Amino acid sequence: MILTYYTVVSMILIAYLLGSIPSAVWIGKKYYGIDIREHGSKNAGTTNMLRVLGRRAAAPVFVLDFLKGFVAVTIVEMLKYDECINDMWLINIKIAAVFAAVLGHIFPVFAGFRGGKGVATLVGAVTGIYPPVALLCFGVWFVVLLVSHYVSLASMIAGCCFPIFTLASPKVNQSIPFVVFSFVIAVLLIYTHRKNIERLRKGCESKIYVWKPRRARMAEELRNRRGQQEKEER
Repeated sequence: MILTYYTVVSMILIAYLLGSIPSAVWIGKKYYGIDIREHGSKNAGTTNMLRVLGRRAAAPVFVLDFLKGFVAVTIVEMLKYDECINDMWLINIKIAAVFAAVLGHIFPVFAGFRGGKGVATLVGAVTGIYPPVALLCFGVWFVVLLVSHYVSLASMIAGCCFPIFTLASPKVNQSIPFVVFSFVIAVLLIYTHRKNIERLRKGCESKIYVWKPRRARMAEELRNRRGQQEKEER
């Protein structure tokens, strides 16, 4: 039994260390010569990478952040071979691994405890526990993004839908820890996006276009021209 406790603690610690891999910070410094936490929203995540450095920089950040959450939960599956751990305990340990991985992303030990919001890592981790719910949340996120063009709003609405989809799913709605976990995650996402909520209220939150309508492209070109003219006048 002591060995079981040691293994569980080790798995959770590994989940935190995986979550602490600061992909946005490392990619920004290695390939672009900047610390992404000093630019844009100062958030070490996919959205800020997209705003500051573009899709080419944001894509690998999202993939790596997703994978570190997915792997952190998936490796816990090995504990099912321990006769001291039943299915209910396995789910509880996976939930603990999700929290550890997301906590690692928000407070990464490898980057001075200054990370991101952990949305991509959370999506990867939930996918590792129960993919259908994660896919439904992603669908909500994508639709809201298409309509509003706000990544933060899409993330919060998708997070709030997480407990709804959990309660509607017969495979996981009987697991009280997972149901509680889904509500905690929804609250956590609202809390980590509190600055975005303030910017949304003021109407100054940055928009992200999956594809830019003609009017948005023209407005951006006009801003770029004005910026160029101001530089030339100086």
